[in-house]
Amino acid sequence: MSTVTTSPVTTSPVAHPVAHPAGATSLRERLDLGREQALRAAAPLRLGRVSETVGLHLRVVGLRGAVGDLLEVRPADRAPVLVEVAASSTEGLVCLPLGRTAGIEVGAPVHHTGGPLRVLVGDALRGRVLDGLGRPVDGGPALDTLPGLALVDVDHAAPDALSRPRIDRQLGLGLRALDTLVPCGLGQRLGIMAGSGVGKSSLLSMIARGTDAEVSVIALIGERGREVREFIENDLGPEGLARSVVVVATSDAPPVERLRAAFVATRIAESFREAGRHVVLMMDSLTRVAMAQREIGLSAGEPPATRGYPPSVFALLPRLLERAGTAPGGSITGLYTVLVEGDDLQDPIGDTARSILDGHVVLTRRLATAGHFPSIDVLESISRTTGAVTGPAQRADAVALRRMLAAHRDVRELVEIGAYVAGTDPDADAALARMPRIEAFLRQDMEDSTPLPEAWSRLQELVAP
Repeated sequence: MSTVTTSPVTTSPVAHPVAHPAGATSLRERLDLGREQALRAAAPLRLGRVSETVGLHLRVVGLRGAVGDLLEVRPADRAPVLVEVAASSTEGLVCLPLGRTAGIEVGAPVHHTGGPLRVLVGDALRGRVLDGLGRPVDGGPALDTLPGLALVDVDHAAPDALSRPRIDRQLGLGLRALDTLVPCGLGQRLGIMAGSGVGKSSLLSMIARGTDAEVSVIALIGERGREVREFIENDLGPEGLARSVVVVATSDAPPVERLRAAFVATRIAESFREAGRHVVLMMDSLTRVAMAQREIGLSAGEPPATRGYPPSVFALLPRLLERAGTAPGGSITGLYTVLVEGDDLQDPIGDTARSILDGHVVLTRRLATAGHFPSIDVLESISRTTGAVTGPAQRADAVALRRMLAAHRDVRELVEIGAYVAGTDPDADAALARMPRIEAFLRQDMEDSTPLPEAWSRLQELVAP
């Protein structure tokens, strides 16, 4: 049975942080903020209770709530714990925790926070590190003390298909192999496909420092806790962090937080796009987002399907990925790493991601173990917007280098055993003569960033007869 009380309560700062009056730009806005706070404080508080705790989920009775709403469980003598409604039935609400569940017992009081997860967005977030629920974890000032931030729902509709401007301009990423052989358009979505330990995070850090985009939003989801600080301080550096927003949900975070981190980062990127900015959204990794949804779906009672992934995973991916891209006034260029199982590019998440995204970059263990970084297999990588963002001369130079690389791949074993006869294949002959220069062009140090015009100029010199 639910209980109604009129005692005032402080609503969870994650669900509905109160904007600081100093952030309002007019007297009317300050009055509206004060009125909203007064109404919220005076509203009666309806309490439910925990009726069951099993595995990753708990059941709440005595409250009404929609899927995605946040509730707050108040165990005795312990800090409140936020939970998200994952499913509902006549027996109550199935909820998944966003924090540690130690101390929660049957009968613990539960109250509704008022709606789904909401976060603060705006220019003041640049240079900040947030957790998966949009709360600062870098020791900086609280977000509700900063001016110019707006409170928004995390869930947001993707731009309408016919309202999206066409992709017609290349975005420089600072990497020669990508900018010339797998060109990325402004507002394109690329997948970075690789197994573990072949340089996905390092590749993202190089792009974060070398991209031409105005703002970078970086989501580190399911990463090792040890690597987060190394990425921020060493790979990203002060210069890269100054124009970035980093959202972190490490591998030990609850599955709901890992899942929500992807949507929080996307919503922050959307806010910059709505302000007319060109943003790069980098997510590492999309596979761990899918794994978090798998844990949530199975806990909520979904049947397992392909390799244990429930149907909700394959409904989630397009809903998340379609939110990136172009929109009137701004764009989000999405770069999503995909951790393929056993270096198998045909695994369910990799295959689904390729079908949704506008291209993919393949990193191979063969190149990584040979010390070739970035370990991009350009022959297996493709950009579906190449024809729209490059000119005929640029495409001709890129095709010439691809033909040489393909010919070299075909005759490499013959060359190694001394069975190849010069003059058999003109493309192979050209590749063999230029291979040291080609290798130098495709390799790039972590600190090296090549401007887009210079990359195309070096390619032209490389393939010139």
